[in-house]
Amino acid sequence: MSKNTQKQQLTEKILEAIQDTKGENIQVLDLSNIENTVADTFIICSANSNTQVAAIAGNVEKKVRNDLQDRPWHVEGADNSLWVLVDYVSVVVHIFQKHIREYYDIESLWGDAKVIKIES
Repeated sequence: MSKNTQKQQLTEKILEAIQDTKGENIQVLDLSNIENTVADTFIICSANSNTQVAAIAGNVEKKVRNDLQDRPWHVEGADNSLWVLVDYVSVVVHIFQKHIREYYDIESLWGDAKVIKIES
């Protein structure tokens, strides 16, 4: 299986997990044509509480592990669940409480990225 096919499957599985857990304002940022980025794809979504942030992150990890037999390279922010980053190296998932997402506004940091908004 090609690297692009694997990345596409991973992205689709992550999006499915976010939608299953009612993540909101989902955006996929394609960073593959931008030099010196940490990943090819960022997936960003919002949640209404720290409980929902934790639930989305947990569901992402569970679905990817069960369906694709893959585990994240790194998970950060799970202690307080204001935001959680789940890093699969080529795809990085950012799950924010709404007010934290507005504060950091990471979408604007990657203004050159192709952005796909997912209806939730």
